[in-house]
Amino acid sequence: MNRAAHTGVGQLFLYRSGLAMTIGRFGAMVGALVWRQSDGRYLLLQRSEQKDFAAGQWECVTGRVEQGESFSDAVRREALEELGQAVQVEFIVGTTHFYRGVVGPEQEMIGVHYGCSIGKVQEIQLSHEHSACQWVTAQEAAGLFPVGHWLRELIMRAERMRGLLPEELRQFHRTHGFEI
Repeated sequence: MNRAAHTGVGQLFLYRSGLAMTIGRFGAMVGALVWRQSDGRYLLLQRSEQKDFAAGQWECVTGRVEQGESFSDAVRREALEELGQAVQVEFIVGTTHFYRGVVGPEQEMIGVHYGCSIGKVQEIQLSHEHSACQWVTAQEAAGLFPVGHWLRELIMRAERMRGLLPEELRQFHRTHGFEI
């Protein structure tokens, strides 16, 4: 059976890659793919070796949405916490679904990745969550990560969207945001 199957009152199983799971709750996260307005370079952050998940790997600003917080507010808060800088939320790059570690309902995450720009860049003030940062072009990012790597795909999509989105739409997002 490839779709959800009902096996009794209150028991609903999802079949993903042959694994049956009960319906449960999942965490919400945001990502902020940040680029400099001055040269269009993207900011990569290296996760601290002390992190419990994906230690040492490169990422963009990421974090959980806190209870009662909107996705847009969460992306701004996370950027401020992780970079010590405010960002301008420009557009939604895409959504994601993944498991933070072992596949199971308690590790299931959904998220929204935003494309964010930063004007005059002060010195990046990394939080304890990251050990290093670097600014790269989309072409440099393509060389750093294999095809299919989530961060490579995120940067390639954002780069394409930045060229396609009309300024009028970007201005609308800046003024009105994304929350309904």
